[in-house]
Amino acid sequence: MPITLDELARTLAAAAVHAGACVVSGAATLDTAGPGDVTLVDSIDKLPLLAKSRAGAVIVPLGSGPLDRPSLEVADVHAAFAATILHFRPVRAAVRSGVSPQAAVDPTARIAAGADVHAFATVGPDAEIAAGCTIHSGARIGAGCRIGAGSEIFPNAVLYDGTRVGERCIVHAGAVLGAHGFGYKSGPAGHVLSAQLGWVELGDDVEIGANTTIDRGTYGPTGIGFGTKIDNLVMIAHNCRIGRHAMICSQVGVAGSTTTGEFVVMAGQVGVRDHVHIGDRAILGARSGVSSDIPAGITVLGEPAIELRDRKLQLATMSKLPEMRKTLKDLAVRVATLEGDRGLETTRAA
Repeated sequence: MPITLDELARTLAAAAVHAGACVVSGAATLDTAGPGDVTLVDSIDKLPLLAKSRAGAVIVPLGSGPLDRPSLEVADVHAAFAATILHFRPVRAAVRSGVSPQAAVDPTARIAAGADVHAFATVGPDAEIAAGCTIHSGARIGAGCRIGAGSEIFPNAVLYDGTRVGERCIVHAGAVLGAHGFGYKSGPAGHVLSAQLGWVELGDDVEIGANTTIDRGTYGPTGIGFGTKIDNLVMIAHNCRIGRHAMICSQVGVAGSTTTGEFVVMAGQVGVRDHVHIGDRAILGARSGVSSDIPAGITVLGEPAIELRDRKLQLATMSKLPEMRKTLKDLAVRVATLEGDRGLETTRAA
């Protein structure tokens, strides 16, 4: 609903500057905002960008001063803008509905009071779903799975038999937890799958992105540590142990039996070979190819992944190669000329 800028200022505990009778009816980014919208600029250095925006008002950092349109000064621009968006587009409150009669729930499954299982979800034998969980339509919870309190499994996610999910976890649509690992033994008759008897185990407060896959362990768990956040389209292979509070970005691939410490960051499209260890708080830059252990606390980049400062030196050197090649060619010509002159002088002396 429309709101005056003064009213919005009171809601956000903001300082209104030149608010006048300004009324806003929406919130949008700088490049999409219209005259009835409020937008945001998150740093004073970026205020010149406002000149190209059609927004009727703007949320800015404290100390931005009078601008060319009404403004609200706040300590945390992004928090204020999020609250503004929620004013105009409030999140629909969840309504607990219990177990839908259209869900396929095995009689031996145990579903706590206060858990929701939506229509067309499947819950297998001996599965346990704790209070406050939500299992969305089309999700499949396999036999013997354990899902901790307050966790949410989105549509069409698949939890293979025996998967264990901690409390307050989120598993987004299309994720697959617990498929057998890519463990084959090759011989004259072809490729034979080795034992895949383990499971996947998520700690509390883990988030798994859409269409991410995590394979079951060979004999024990493939583990994802407390508080770890995994983006969409990530592949974690069998027997991996990802430490607490890792951040793993989209299109990362981690091969089997790799382990990590705490607070590790893997940027987009990182590839990690099998049986290596990534130390605490290491950062793997985008598209790094990791083929050996990474010590704690360093940042690596490139293929093969090496320390960032060394990679920067390599890149700087590579950028100078054309100039260095030309210099070498010039030197070669000069040396050849000098050697020719020296040979001629030797002949004359003889």
